[in-house]
Amino acid sequence: MKVYLAGMGSRAHFLVNKNMKVYLAGNAPWRYDGIYDDLIMDNCPYILESYFYLRNSSKWISKFMPYFKGFLLDSGAFSFFGKGGENMDWNKYTLEYCKFINKHNIENFVELDIDSITSLEKVENLRKIIQDKTGKNPIQVWRPSRKIDYWYKMIEENDYVAISASGQYDSGWTRGDKSSSVLRKLISEAKNKNCKVHGLGFTKVSELSDIPFYSVDSTAWLYGNRGGYIYIFNGKSIDKINPKNKRLNGKEAAVHNFNEWLKFQKYAEKNL
Repeated sequence: MKVYLAGMGSRAHFLVNKNMKVYLAGNAPWRYDGIYDDLIMDNCPYILESYFYLRNSSKWISKFMPYFKGFLLDSGAFSFFGKGGENMDWNKYTLEYCKFINKHNIENFVELDIDSITSLEKVENLRKIIQDKTGKNPIQVWRPSRKIDYWYKMIEENDYVAISASGQYDSGWTRGDKSSSVLRKLISEAKNKNCKVHGLGFTKVSELSDIPFYSVDSTAWLYGNRGGYIYIFNGKSIDKINPKNKRLNGKEAAVHNFNEWLKFQKYAEKNL
């Protein structure tokens, strides 16, 4: 979402050019059978995938890449939080990540933001390896541990950055009472530097009209498949419906939910 500022203050100051990109993310089921093929080919969605899951099941990517309107590759670092990442050979993992990026000619991909597992210095060293091996700049991820001066450095030196916003671990602050105003201020500072901001893992659909990210990704569309409910696009947002006294067919519900989120994705690009 592009934002034009008339000053620093309330949300009334935000003039919005409507084109927010909502990437559908998660350990996506379309890799395992063909039930999503037509929906993907007909709708050309925005998709985020994690290299952590994709590295061993990537045959589908060559088939569908021409149909994605936008594709964003996450490094998979999040999957290691609290799960023994301290013992990983991160240099080896990074080189394999680079090889995958080069093989599939991926333009937008996220750095290994493993600050809490190793150190910011290690993140910067791995970032340099990625730059050298791919000839491209990864999307840097701001976390509070990097402090506000690092945010200013990021938006000064890059044209596309991300804020860790899943609400888990050190991004829990993005679910606080004052988080919306802080996020709006951070994004407005980025806009002043002609830098786009991605909300990494931001699933609060109700706040997308108030927080002018350029793009976000969400795994929320998968929750219905697991919880036994369905989503309905109501023309402006997504409603969660829990069918009473009815057992849902898993595949039918999953395809339905994906389709409804595709509708919201198209709405967001034109209206948020």
